[in-house]
Amino acid sequence: MKKFRFSLETVLDYKQEVLSALQTEHAAILARVHAQEDLLEELENYYSELDAEFTERKLEGITILDAMQYEQYLRATERQIQAAYQHLDHLHRQEEAKREQVVEAKKETSSIEKLREKKLEGYNKAVQKSEEALIDEFVTTKR
Repeated sequence: MKKFRFSLETVLDYKQEVLSALQTEHAAILARVHAQEDLLEELENYYSELDAEFTERKLEGITILDAMQYEQYLRATERQIQAAYQHLDHLHRQEEAKREQVVEAKKETSSIEKLREKKLEGYNKAVQKSEEALIDEFVTTKR
């Protein structure tokens, strides 16, 4: 009997390539999300340290000009933190969309793989039947 050939093999290969590319893109977006989260943590820690320093300096006595500079710098840092949160939210939306694409590609790939498995199972049964028929014929001829 001839060798098993799945008619949708090229489609399956293409779908697997697409899935692999999407998974790579998803991993890259996740790396950017983690980097942004790390940046946010650094900014918030810096803000806390700066605020604590400002509070300490106020207790020791500080000029009005220095106090205004601290407050302006704190507000600028708050704006940076807010912008970083907005960017993180944007990255989360991108990651979610890419994850949905990966899930959809996995569904498509797995459905084709299941079809391939069924076709291979049918092929193997046909091979087994043909071998059994050949053995029966050989036994019958021997008698």
